[in-house]
Amino acid sequence: MTQLAVQNLTYRHGPEVALTFPSFEVGKGEQLALIGPSGAGKTTLLHLIAGLLRPESGQIRFDGQIISALSESGRDAYRARSVGYVFQDFHLMPGYSALENVLLGLGLSGMRGPQARERAAEVLSELGLGARLRHTPRQLSTGERQRVALARAVAHRPALLLADEPTAHLDRARGVQALKLLQDTAAVLGVTLIVVTHDPLVMDAFGRLIEVGAVAPHRSPEQTLVLA
Repeated sequence: MTQLAVQNLTYRHGPEVALTFPSFEVGKGEQLALIGPSGAGKTTLLHLIAGLLRPESGQIRFDGQIISALSESGRDAYRARSVGYVFQDFHLMPGYSALENVLLGLGLSGMRGPQARERAAEVLSELGLGARLRHTPRQLSTGERQRVALARAVAHRPALLLADEPTAHLDRARGVQALKLLQDTAAVLGVTLIVVTHDPLVMDAFGRLIEVGAVAPHRSPEQTLVLA
């Protein structure tokens, strides 16, 4: 059953640059990667799916609701309810502890007080950070900061998890660990996972790849690859 449908999207960066995106559908619980050359608009497409940007034309539908037609406040509500986002640079508040960073995310989704603190501590502990709750980002390794960002993204139990270049700041060994953690977390929670990547390591881990960018005339706009 289709959970997310992206249809005929275009987005304009200023008067000069217009981006056109492939149309595709994603089923509930599916995991896929958006790939393509630098500047093709992969992160822009992820932002459009998250409701952080609004397309110039085309449609994004999630669970039957046309997200691209919503007002800014409507897209904010959609994101708070249904979307978890792990940014490439994590976007953690530097003066806040790991626990407080996750609490900020829960607050945006409407969860506060003792219940929120319990949920934040639980998710961080599940991701191996139970002993690091009071540490600030500066006191954490890159991998630990990424896990805090993941905890913040999933603590409100979203239906859709988005991650931008999840292995960009990690060496190969830590990249493998981070990717497994991301995929395993999505699978355990039963959420749909879409990542942006140019890393062959990440591409090899996904059974479905969607190519974003210029498409040759003899190729389909969506390149779906089944990997052995």
